[in-house]
Amino acid sequence: MKKQGHPPYQDVLFVDSSTNFRFVCGSTLQPKDKEMFEGKEYPVYKVPVSSASHPFFTGSNQFIDSEGRVDKFVKRYAKKEQQHKEEQESAQEEANKKTAEKKSKKKSS
Repeated sequence: MKKQGHPPYQDVLFVDSSTNFRFVCGSTLQPKDKEMFEGKEYPVYKVPVSSASHPFFTGSNQFIDSEGRVDKFVKRYAKKEQQHKEEQESAQEEANKKTAEKKSKKKSS
């Protein structure tokens, strides 16, 4: 097996945001946050739903959504909005360069 072709595998602490249930599982996720759990420090990944809060596993008929629909929407589209802004800025910079080139050609003529 190639060493460079696979992401590093490590134990990660998963935290259910609706019930605050915590469990450690092996994963290739690389979260930046760290937290102590049972005397050891783990990288932390927050999940909106786990087996502790999902209605299928809990047997309840009601689904508990702690994050809310608006928060989920904002998280989902924040990256796309940022990419769109960056594209607009780069297009504006290119337009500025072209106008500067045209002005320099007119001055040299």
